[in-house]
Amino acid sequence: MSDVDLQPAAEAAPGLSQWQRVSNTFSAPSKTFEDIKRGNKSWWMPFLIMVLVGYVLFGAITLKVGWAQVAENSIHFNPKAEEKLAQAPPEQRAMTMKITQYSMQGGFAASPVIVLVAVALGSLVMWGTINFGFGGKATFGSVFVMWMYAGLPGIFKSLLGALVLFTGAAPESFNLNQLETNAALYKLASALDVTTIWSMVLLAIGLATVAGVKRSSGYIAVFGWWGLITVISVGWAAAFG
Repeated sequence: MSDVDLQPAAEAAPGLSQWQRVSNTFSAPSKTFEDIKRGNKSWWMPFLIMVLVGYVLFGAITLKVGWAQVAENSIHFNPKAEEKLAQAPPEQRAMTMKITQYSMQGGFAASPVIVLVAVALGSLVMWGTINFGFGGKATFGSVFVMWMYAGLPGIFKSLLGALVLFTGAAPESFNLNQLETNAALYKLASALDVTTIWSMVLLAIGLATVAGVKRSSGYIAVFGWWGLITVISVGWAAAFG
């Protein structure tokens, strides 16, 4: 019998629990993404965390600001919209405020569905980009799960917003949509904030890992799309915001 025959069969490495994948996303992201690549594709834990934290912010806005005030602030901080509304008849102004309020409140309440749709569409784009553009071998499912974990840094922005509201921020100064400067500057600032960059880096690492390509390919794919979308968003806001 050969020496090879005498060797015990190697045991497959046990998969990480979802809590381990969540914690490793912040401390050792490669471990999380390697685990996903091995076929461990449960994604409900990061999704649940994002939804719960999002509803904490939703509750803070509802209790401390009120959605009528959110709608009013949104119009006030947009000079073009405020000027147009001021020129409208009273009935139209009232209808516009109601539509603004209900659309913002409803969109926030429907955030679980919006998150699922956004991650699915983004994953489809990245799956096609990394596979057909960079010779990767990722499955759509692995990219979808990876994106859920890579999006976790966004919870800190929601938690900070809720903390600010619960510690006494003036309702009149709260603006859900944009800074009191201009729409284009807000779009640029949003694209460059710390949590966004953090998530983009995690997306790049995760995409390269699950696709089995060089990490540089993941960075090019992710930041290429991010840069293109940012330029389009800033340009659109500058022209029409």
